[in-house]
Amino acid sequence: MATEVTVIGGTGFAGAHIVEAAAVAGLDVRSFSRHEAPMQIANVDYRRGSVLEADTRARALDGADVVIVAISPRGDMAGRVRPAIAALAAEAAHAGVRLGVIGGAGSLHVSEGGPLLIDGDFPAEARAEAAEMAQVLDDLRATPDALDWFLVSPAASFGAAAPGVYRGEYRVGDDVLLTDENGESQISGADFGVAVIDEVTRPAHRRSRFTVAY
Repeated sequence: MATEVTVIGGTGFAGAHIVEAAAVAGLDVRSFSRHEAPMQIANVDYRRGSVLEADTRARALDGADVVIVAISPRGDMAGRVRPAIAALAAEAAHAGVRLGVIGGAGSLHVSEGGPLLIDGDFPAEARAEAAEMAQVLDDLRATPDALDWFLVSPAASFGAAAPGVYRGEYRVGDDVLLTDENGESQISGADFGVAVIDEVTRPAHRRSRFTVAY
């Protein structure tokens, strides 16, 4: 079982919840972020650094069983996340470290064989970000078999604007958006973090994408 976990982007919404879930699970956790963590969890090793920097990527991989990237390509990171993850993927394969990536919901199909969520009624301000993360998924699928990776797409309603509350439950899907009986697709930050760490401790998706929602 993986015991050493590094989260790049560990102070963002998704990253912070993943770090917390890893700490609760008793894993050794390192968090890398460009800015100081406003709130720090006991027994978590917080470090400064950017996925754009080769030195940070090397430090993130060193001694890790799994490295998880929870970075959004928005603001000054737009257009820079995809090549950075590609570089990290090559480095992780060489180091024998499993790579996890937090993707968006935009690349999920709205139904089996149906169009992608991004191609429908999708917020215009988030389209470029979703498109870049869809390209990251394509890149991962094209990597050599030596790289053990997974990408997690959250529900359509996920993020700081809809943090939700911990329920202690979630459902897992593959490439199709999960919705509840009311047609809503949502997951709280806390339950998403647990789902990601469950994949770390009990791997079920190797070289594939999965999604989680209620």
